[in-house]
Amino acid sequence: MSKPSPEVYERGRGMDAHNKVMRDIRSRKQKTYDPHEPTRVWIDEDNTPDGVYDSLTIILNTGGCRWARAGGCTMCGYVAESVEGGSVSHEALMDQIQVCLDHEAEEMDDGEKAGLIKIYTSGSFLDEREVPAETRDAIAETFADRDRMVVESLPDFVTREKLADFTDRGLETDVAIGLETATDRVRHDCVNKYFDFSDFEDACDEAAAAGGGVKAYLLMKPPFLSEPEALEDMKSSIRRCAAVDNCHTVSMNPTNVQRYTMVDELFFNGGYRPPWLWSVAEALRDTADVDAIVVSDPVGGGQERGAHNCGECDELVFKAVKDFNLRQDPSVFDQVSCECESTWEYVLDAETSYNMPLVR
Repeated sequence: MSKPSPEVYERGRGMDAHNKVMRDIRSRKQKTYDPHEPTRVWIDEDNTPDGVYDSLTIILNTGGCRWARAGGCTMCGYVAESVEGGSVSHEALMDQIQVCLDHEAEEMDDGEKAGLIKIYTSGSFLDEREVPAETRDAIAETFADRDRMVVESLPDFVTREKLADFTDRGLETDVAIGLETATDRVRHDCVNKYFDFSDFEDACDEAAAAGGGVKAYLLMKPPFLSEPEALEDMKSSIRRCAAVDNCHTVSMNPTNVQRYTMVDELFFNGGYRPPWLWSVAEALRDTADVDAIVVSDPVGGGQERGAHNCGECDELVFKAVKDFNLRQDPSVFDQVSCECESTWEYVLDAETSYNMPLVR
């Protein structure tokens, strides 16, 4: 991967100690990646303000998130998959888009197309160092015949002018912002993200000015928070996000332990356990009354490095979460139970920041 460096606009942002540790950890990754191939692509279903759509999710392989190259978020290992050199050409990025279109043609029935396109870079699609303006415009033109578009970005890069490439073509467009938490202290100290909640609110205003919306991404159980602290922070964050004008969807992402991250170091040394799936279900159940779509996608759910319970009930709870995403009906969680709920309840009662993880 490209050598991490603080010699970029991020100098002085975040916690210096976190950034130094993260740069050291990330530098251990040496695998290289093909700039003409996307990182990942898949077909799924997503709940939107206009209903449920078949979705084509694309993770473009770029030069990597510029914040991650300076050190970055304590839980994010995606920059380790970025292309050597720090940038990818317009031609190579469009080759990646073609690979994704070919995948869609193979997976969808009878020439159908996904109504929703979601494009992520594991950084900021709207950062023109990652995705040039020329490429952004070409991608907008490529998918102009679809119904909805989601693009990923940090708040810094969200402007009405950039989003106009999509909204001016008639696409219902949302910006997915990795807010992680509505609590500035937790975002700064636990996640090592430099911006404030007010910056997220400003990005929501910019999106609205372009005729677009916002999808907030929250992180369930950042490092250094106990299970009860993480659960309460998530409930509060969902409610605060849902109350922001133009933030119509909140996506709760349970932390999964990714290689070449501070979370991985903590996990390996017995200092971190991913969240319980019961906590994921409880956060969804408790906030089902908010004026927003609230969803969750527990990546690695049921595995040791992802959100999990005891192993016996994980698949049932995971299915209930997926069901809730589409129906927004908290009663789905009444259909699942397990003896390990009592252990989870004990953890919520007894685990503190100085004795975690209380159980594995």
